[in-house]
Amino acid sequence: MGMLKRMKDMKDMVNAAPGMVAQAQQLGAQAQQMAAAQQAAMQAQASATAPGTAPAGAAPAGADFEPVAGVSLEAFTAVSKGVAAFGYDQSKLVEVAASHGISASDWAIAHAGWNERIHRNRAVAQRFNQIYRGI
Repeated sequence: MGMLKRMKDMKDMVNAAPGMVAQAQQLGAQAQQMAAAQQAAMQAQASATAPGTAPAGAAPAGADFEPVAGVSLEAFTAVSKGVAAFGYDQSKLVEVAASHGISASDWAIAHAGWNERIHRNRAVAQRFNQIYRGI
């Protein structure tokens, strides 16, 4: 008797399979549409010109992009990225900065200044990320 019930259950499952497959395909298509919409929204948001940012393709400008203690954003990024070779050991930042010709005292000022700008100004943070990723 148990075998007949199992066979009936299998028959019911086989009969339901096309509907389940169609439903799974619909859910997959909806997920792809949502992902595409989210990606488009993120790209639109990233390309929108926010206050204090430069239009796409333009070089960033303004006081927040001026060097801090003689350290440009590019140099700051290079040092920040260079510490990866030391497992992101923050105690190695001064050593990495020195390898880029930046004194310990200038690095301390630049480190504090650039971190403050990155946290305060979204355009500076975006440019830092672009330089860091090599874009």
